[in-house]
Amino acid sequence: MQSNSHPNKHKPKPNAREERLKAALKANMGRRKAQARARATVDEDNKGTEQDKGQS
Repeated sequence: MQSNSHPNKHKPKPNAREERLKAALKANMGRRKAQARARATVDEDNKGTEQDKGQS
């Protein structure tokens, strides 16, 4: 006799996993870009102060 239960009943949908991973990747890339922009700004600020020190 066969039961009517589905074997995938307890597993989340594969699409849900893909959507979750996609959202996590997007958030991670956003953080990395913000971090790179912050580092570039700090580098530019440091270059300006180093040039000022050399001219004195």
